[in-house]
Amino acid sequence: MQESAIPRLLLIGIFGGLFFGYVGLTSVIPVLPSFARDRLGASNLVVGLIVTATAVTALLIRPVAGSLADRYGHRLVMQVGALIVAAGGVLYFLPLGLIGLVAVRLLLGAGEASLFTAGAVWTVSIAPHHRRGQLIGLYGVSMWGGISVGTLLGATLLHFGYNAVWGFSAAAPLVGLVLISAVPALARAGQAAAAPGGGRGLLLRPALIPGLGLMLAAAGYAGLASFVVLDLRAHGIGSGVVVLSCFSAVYAATRLFIGHLPDTLGPRRVAAWSGVGEAVGLLIIAVAPNLPVAIIGALVMGVGFSLLHPSLALMVMNRTDSARQGAALGAYTSFWDLGLAVWGPVMGVVATGLGYPAVFVVGAGCALAASGVALGIRQPTVQPGPQPGPQPATAS
Repeated sequence: MQESAIPRLLLIGIFGGLFFGYVGLTSVIPVLPSFARDRLGASNLVVGLIVTATAVTALLIRPVAGSLADRYGHRLVMQVGALIVAAGGVLYFLPLGLIGLVAVRLLLGAGEASLFTAGAVWTVSIAPHHRRGQLIGLYGVSMWGGISVGTLLGATLLHFGYNAVWGFSAAAPLVGLVLISAVPALARAGQAAAAPGGGRGLLLRPALIPGLGLMLAAAGYAGLASFVVLDLRAHGIGSGVVVLSCFSAVYAATRLFIGHLPDTLGPRRVAAWSGVGEAVGLLIIAVAPNLPVAIIGALVMGVGFSLLHPSLALMVMNRTDSARQGAALGAYTSFWDLGLAVWGPVMGVVATGLGYPAVFVVGAGCALAASGVALGIRQPTVQPGPQPGPQPATAS
């Protein structure tokens, strides 16, 4: 299948639906801490729980969402996910208190998991075999673009009050729903039957080892997002948020311009070198004496980290029967949620006991371990045959 054979409306529906879903999801992130503390009297511990609660349900729901997408159609599960995210935005308006706010965040985790996982396996199903890694990478660009735009707009809308942010967080996913629904629902080529064996949930065998690599790689991102600003501030360096912005920018640019490398060079080789790149970038940040050096470290880390996820995901696809690829991809992505849930507190302990630079050193060690995991993954010697034509492949 050539690139032109992939219907443009289909790509707009999948990537646009994901983008606007994440715009709505993340628009509340800049304002939730102040809202929980100032309006609801939350402690720092509860504030952290509120912000990260989505990862808990996402961890549990991703494999289920992948299986449901295989069975009932990718479009339907994406539509349900977008509706749940929009409903969560509406629930912010209600005076539910702290417990209710945590419950809303848990609900949003289920919506995020359904939206992302169904769209990811849909992307794989319509891509020609030699371009699957590239399209997985572009799918990630849609997510990270939504995260960047959502957080920026949320912080801007706060000038008009919390209700403006809540309303926007409900409206943006509805735009995504319209885009997803604009894709015609064609007859499915066949009902996906569950393949016997192979494990369940996070223990799906083809996803287990690549997922471990993704979990290890998440340590560096958790450390960067949580402590790079505080680390630079401790050294008398301001504008640490620029480091995060540069990381996000190069992350997206790498997917756009060299996202084809896992397909052309092989996912195992690219994943191994990507882990090394992430480690080098983290070590540069650990010893950075000024802001420009820290930015260089973020750029190096962003290139490596950007290609690691699609490379490992492509390994999962290559090792999984076509009838279970949705469940396998959902299980694999759940390791990202698990990694953030584990490494966030661990990095906090490291920062308290050993200082901020140690956070990035530990993250670098985990990134190198992720490279070792990638090198140990055996890939099929014979690749699957050509993908079906564009009409059956778009039936979701």
